[in-house]
Amino acid sequence: MKLSKNLSFTHKFILALSTMIIAMNSPLFAAENIGVPQDYQMIFQDAATPNMADITWFHNLFLFPVMLAIALFVTLLLIYVMFKFSAKKNPKPSKTSHNSLIEVLWTVIPVIILVAISIPSFRILYTQQAIPVDADLTVKATGYQWYWGYEYPDNDAIYFDSLPLEEEELTEGKIRLLSVDNPLVVPAGKVVRVQVTSSDVIHNWAVPSFGVKMDAIPGRLNETWFKVDKPGVYYGMCSELCGVRHSFMPIEVHVLEQKDYNNWLNMAKDQFANNNYFQNNKQLVRLVN
Repeated sequence: MKLSKNLSFTHKFILALSTMIIAMNSPLFAAENIGVPQDYQMIFQDAATPNMADITWFHNLFLFPVMLAIALFVTLLLIYVMFKFSAKKNPKPSKTSHNSLIEVLWTVIPVIILVAISIPSFRILYTQQAIPVDADLTVKATGYQWYWGYEYPDNDAIYFDSLPLEEEELTEGKIRLLSVDNPLVVPAGKVVRVQVTSSDVIHNWAVPSFGVKMDAIPGRLNETWFKVDKPGVYYGMCSELCGVRHSFMPIEVHVLEQKDYNNWLNMAKDQFANNNYFQNNKQLVRLVN
């Protein structure tokens, strides 16, 4: 009777804990603003790209239930063993040396689980790494200690540095440690290829809501891509420890409708083409915002 009560309490506790964890991974607990991190956030940001949507589906609806089921099974098994094979109930220890059936099961079942996990994993990885040959826009992101520089090689070699705003520079709508003076600007609904490199140490260009994370390595040109359909502002951060101001190296991406992007591009050509960076860039920032 005592064992039954203990197991009943354990079942209730595990059920309550698992329900809470699943609820935290549900859309009701997702961040309201796409591309903006929230206080105390423990789940993914809302997906802004098809790749991130696949990652979110795989984690929330496939990988997490599998992990939860395994964790619950192991927990219940441990509790069962604690009571079933306690010293009081088994004063004389068993001398069982092996059990062929159990050994086969605990080998075959994990293999099946790993294969089941690997199939969607490899599909998502392939989609992330397979750069579309018909990209609509190519952007080069170069990491420096501690800011990013962006170049549009197909548009008159537009280049500008993207520096984090200091606290005294923040205005309404700007976010501390995330907003920059000149954000990366791309059109909505277009495939954007991002070439990532570095001029000094290893950095990492990462935007969580895009499902994009690519190392920036000196002397090497890595590539990634994304396609965002919803206009808005999306934030990321350097995700490779790169020095004393690593945590002050934000990424800000503005996704504009095609018409607005064309207007920005025309002004960017006047101000940033051929590295003409320091000439009246405040007007461009106002246009983007």
